[in-house]
Amino acid sequence: MMKANKLSERSLEELESKKKMIQGAAIGIGIVMLIACFILFYFAVITGNFALIAVAFGSFFTLMPTLMILNQINAEIKSRKSKYL
Repeated sequence: MMKANKLSERSLEELESKKKMIQGAAIGIGIVMLIACFILFYFAVITGNFALIAVAFGSFFTLMPTLMILNQINAEIKSRKSKYL
């Protein structure tokens, strides 16, 4: 079983590193998903199966957990930096 990894227990350097890693992964996955959406949109228009358009745009909801984690990390970094100022 994986131990819960709270952001408040990590150092600022670890948070910055995790932020860069997650941000890179989100950008990479986002680009791949964007290309897949264009391909699905193309096939929807060619075949007349317009349900593929809903699948294409609905697939972006899979990025939501990643973006929420990124927002939590950004909030933790911001709160720590405001403590030091």
